[in-house]
Amino acid sequence: MLTRSISQVARRRVFYIPGYDPNPPRRYRELYRSESAAQAKISGYRIEQKPLAGETGWLTRAKMEGGEVTTRFDVLVWDDLVRDSMRGGLAGTYLALVKTAWTYLSTGTLKRLSWLAKAPVIAALYPILMLIAQALAALAGAIILASTASWAVSVLTGAVAALVTATTWPVTLLSTLTYWGVFLPVFVLILRWFKARDNKLFAHYLMHDFAFCASRNGAYPPPVEARLHAFRDQIAAAMTDDVDEILIIGHSSGATLAVSVLADMVRLGQTREDGPVVSLLTLGQVIPMQSFLPKADRIRRDLRLLSDCGLIAWVDVSAPGDGCCFALSDPVGVSGVAPATGQIWPLVISAAFTKTLSPEKQAELDKRWFRLHFQYLCAFDRPGDYDYFRITSGPKTLAQRFRGRRPSASRIDVRASAFTSTIA
Repeated sequence: MLTRSISQVARRRVFYIPGYDPNPPRRYRELYRSESAAQAKISGYRIEQKPLAGETGWLTRAKMEGGEVTTRFDVLVWDDLVRDSMRGGLAGTYLALVKTAWTYLSTGTLKRLSWLAKAPVIAALYPILMLIAQALAALAGAIILASTASWAVSVLTGAVAALVTATTWPVTLLSTLTYWGVFLPVFVLILRWFKARDNKLFAHYLMHDFAFCASRNGAYPPPVEARLHAFRDQIAAAMTDDVDEILIIGHSSGATLAVSVLADMVRLGQTREDGPVVSLLTLGQVIPMQSFLPKADRIRRDLRLLSDCGLIAWVDVSAPGDGCCFALSDPVGVSGVAPATGQIWPLVISAAFTKTLSPEKQAELDKRWFRLHFQYLCAFDRPGDYDYFRITSGPKTLAQRFRGRRPSASRIDVRASAFTSTIA
């Protein structure tokens, strides 16, 4: 139970942490603009949006549920770190494949994750298998073209050599040079052709995503730690604003960052009973991908701290229809870090795509896995108790909105991780 509540929200600050996304934050502003308008039309409320200076923020004014609310949104950017992690060319991608596969296999983490949920593990295996398939296709294509070119040179030069000299070694040498002179560039060109189409295949993108998570066996890389500190300071500065609620939202791998940022603020006493209500909303989280690794002491410690923090309401939303997340998995429970004294948070609930999206909408989104992974940020044509726009622009705090709501019956909270240490 929260130690502080308010009657109604009139002003709110929202800090949104995206997942592993190299795109600039304006895409989230435009997504909110279009989808909030769609949801407002469906649900019968009013919401207006105004961009703020720069690309990372916007303002909304909403009238719904008997209240009028002004909300300022800020996207906490780390897309530059994502782009930096993706710079390595073809060799870097395949090196990341080997390192990441070894990390998850040698530690037994892949087996543990597959026991927890099959869909996200299949999503993790997809880039490995796809990149191997691309390499095999490039190899086959290069062998065929190089062999053909080598044979043609051998026939032509052999005929000439037969007229000039009985020696065959120049023919063999030229044929060999031709083979490798064709094989290597063709092999690379075919791989580059596949990479140029990664906006449809997503093999390179996903490989770098999982490699980034596993790069230090679950520990945050120094640049990420530094960015977390910057996020914390930005949110802490908002604690002095005249607002009723500060809502931190983490989507996908951004949920992991959101947990750590908020845990740091709690440790430093930056969340106060006499300040704004502080809430945490995690959407489509993939926290076990990191928390199950051997050196993920930091995130496991953060999970434990927030799990029984009375100052902060934490709601975790996912859906079995989202194959890119650990749907309905309690990140605290499955990571094995629930306090012995009892766990309060998170409240794990389902966005229930099969109920909140019409059959027509489900058919439209069928097989569009990435679009489904972003559905939490979009309009529902049959909305239930989860409505992203009511949560972010409505007159109730996160705790008020879900007060009395029981966890989803399909919640998974059994320990699945082999590593549960919280001591670095």
